[in-house]
Amino acid sequence: MNFHGTEVRQKALTLLRSGAKGADVARQLNVPRGTVSYWLHVDRSKRGECPGSHNPTCNRCDGVDLNESAYACLLGLYLGDGHVSQYAQHRVPNLMITLDDSWPGIQDEAEAAMRKVFPDNATCRVRKAGCHNIKVYSKHLLCLFPQHGPGKKHEREITLEVWQQEIVDSNPWDFIRGLIHSDGCRITNWTTRLVGGERKRYEYPRYFFANKSDDIRKLLCDTLDKVGVEWTTLARGSDPFNISVARRASVALMDAHVGPKY
Repeated sequence: MNFHGTEVRQKALTLLRSGAKGADVARQLNVPRGTVSYWLHVDRSKRGECPGSHNPTCNRCDGVDLNESAYACLLGLYLGDGHVSQYAQHRVPNLMITLDDSWPGIQDEAEAAMRKVFPDNATCRVRKAGCHNIKVYSKHLLCLFPQHGPGKKHEREITLEVWQQEIVDSNPWDFIRGLIHSDGCRITNWTTRLVGGERKRYEYPRYFFANKSDDIRKLLCDTLDKVGVEWTTLARGSDPFNISVARRASVALMDAHVGPKY
């Protein structure tokens, strides 16, 4: 599987806009000819230069309406447990969210979000050991998920584009819900205290989010700050991979807008 970052793509577009032939650009940058053609098509579409008529299907390319609430949730799911794949045998890339079979409701929620974001594309589920891959194929996946790139997400920079941040700011709870329902959980902790000489057990709920990517954890924490949820970082060993929400008022907010997996 070959991945080509935004720098290579921009070099290709610069050459193409200057009049270079697609085949020459492909050889110069060691990129498949079909990929160069796709980049050129997307670039022309964004600038309204595609010849002939077409049915608009993409918010970024064609300006069609986007279900922003569903997109914010799907973005959170993608950053937590998803990835975009480009296999040579497939004509278009696919978005795959891997979710545990213990939580069928979350699988339904992910597929529903996909259908709202990609209403003209069919979704499917692929059974794996203990989980299902929720999938959708679309040539516009890279338009809507520009965070796609080579390597694991925690090994590269993950930042939101301006238009994505605006959607998250308008739909913060949907974004938080997607992140928590992919790489997070709601659990019940307990402790004991001496009361009148008698040791009593107390239970209290809390939310956890665990992700190796500093950038993805920051996206969650920044969004939690905006909705008034207090959080702390818990280190496992020397690695601060865990975000905890334990204060009663903050847990109540999370229960009202996110809730446990189901």
